[in-house]
Amino acid sequence: MIRFDNVSVTYPGAAAPALRGVDLTVPEGELCLLVGPSGVGKSTLLGAVSGLVPHFTGGTLHGRVTVAGRHTHVHKPRELADVVGTVGQDPLAHFVTDTVEDELAYGMESLGVPSDVMRRRVEETLDLLGLAELRDRPIATLSGGQRQRVAIGSVLTVHPKVLVLDEPTSALDPGAAEEVLAVLQRLVHDLGTTVLLAEHRLERVVQYADQVILLPEPGAPPVVGDPAAIMAASPVFPPVVGLGKLAGWSPLPLSVRDARRAARPLRERLADRRPTPALPPQKTAAIAEASGLSVRRGRIEALRAVDLTVRPGETLALMGRNGAGKSTLLGTLTGLHEPASGTVRVGGLLPHRTPPRELVRCVGLVPQEPRDLLYADTVAAECAAADEDAGAAPGSCRALVAELLPGVPDDTHPSDLSEGQRLTLALAVVLAARPPLLLLDEPTRGLDYAAKSRLVAHLRALAADGHAIVLATHDVELAAELAHRVVILADGEIVADGRTAEVVVSSPAFAPQVAKILQPGPWLTVPQVATALGEGARA
Repeated sequence: MIRFDNVSVTYPGAAAPALRGVDLTVPEGELCLLVGPSGVGKSTLLGAVSGLVPHFTGGTLHGRVTVAGRHTHVHKPRELADVVGTVGQDPLAHFVTDTVEDELAYGMESLGVPSDVMRRRVEETLDLLGLAELRDRPIATLSGGQRQRVAIGSVLTVHPKVLVLDEPTSALDPGAAEEVLAVLQRLVHDLGTTVLLAEHRLERVVQYADQVILLPEPGAPPVVGDPAAIMAASPVFPPVVGLGKLAGWSPLPLSVRDARRAARPLRERLADRRPTPALPPQKTAAIAEASGLSVRRGRIEALRAVDLTVRPGETLALMGRNGAGKSTLLGTLTGLHEPASGTVRVGGLLPHRTPPRELVRCVGLVPQEPRDLLYADTVAAECAAADEDAGAAPGSCRALVAELLPGVPDDTHPSDLSEGQRLTLALAVVLAARPPLLLLDEPTRGLDYAAKSRLVAHLRALAADGHAIVLATHDVELAAELAHRVVILADGEIVADGRTAEVVVSSPAFAPQVAKILQPGPWLTVPQVATALGEGARA
């Protein structure tokens, strides 16, 4: 169905090709997972399938890419629209209408699908993706995860032969991600749809893949094969595989179910040991405090009677379904939303009544869409402006970018970075001011495991230095590894608030893979297990 013959792609001004010598085939009716570190060319490879590369992105494509017998170098994206459906990393760039139902119908209208067929397909897609309650909602009022589902749905209604998805679950809560992946499996198994997707959260999807394409480094040829075999050699792999490597299991498990079957001896070895707890900071004066906080966004009550205290040195993870109010709470702490009732204070200030230049010294927000913070033409210029705005020593922001995002040249335009790289740059821009309270909205979107590890190390250092960190995330592995405390929101209300181990282990939806595999033990991460086994060996 999809074939690459000696394909190379080089962008104008680039020192090296983004892809080089790619030869691979994706058979009809298979779910193929594309993996690799950030910046190795995954989005370029996906764009070559849909024709966006090079017709939309520019650059030079050598070799041949064929989809359902059509040569993408000859056929432009609009001429492939009935065959290939594409959803990129940024849902907002995908939308052309104002409401959910109109967006689901737009692609079919463009292809001249009869109105009765359009109506049926819209209803089917609303049900498949859990969007029925949102059908009349303006897209601008949706959460990031809800927008992601609408973008996927607008592609599904066309019934393409090939689906190309770039980070399709990155903004989805665990339940919504499972629903989307279940839909993709049904399309593959029942309708013979070919699905090619890139995803960094491998713990969600690798067990469903028929084959895996690994791009090990920029410009290197891909490695294609069975998921278990590729994971054994891949530089990026999910916690279940990491635990399997640590325990010496063969074959390596790809799912929690398979790992639990192999884990009894490991559970017995760990039975008399306990992980070293990540201790929360001692009680100090709060840096942020909400009391009886309610916030309305249009006709929607986004937050209801929220009571929350955040202290210096504390790392708090906000979790919950898409649309639960996590981003609204972060926005309220930065003055973007005015309380309808109750109070909110940050550093003793009322955020919605404090001038931004004064408030930025107390709190910094990295939003879901990093482009909202980036406006310069190069990485170097962006960093220089951040240092000036923050009153930091020249070079401070650039040094942070080099730590979190090694290997990115100074003259790179931010728009040429991958989604994960842009987010890291935006984080460095905010961190240049070293705000006492740091707010992160989905900070691991587009980040591979190595980049996430560097981010975790830096955030831990900030917390140890007394900074308070609040991150809204669907990444249960990040929460398990980093957070002292987890707060779960549902329909704008706090339904759980406690130490990470207590909250996530008791919640099947938000438990990390290691907790599911080693339950009823208190283990959350592979490093915790590795430390315990190492201590036992020394003893």
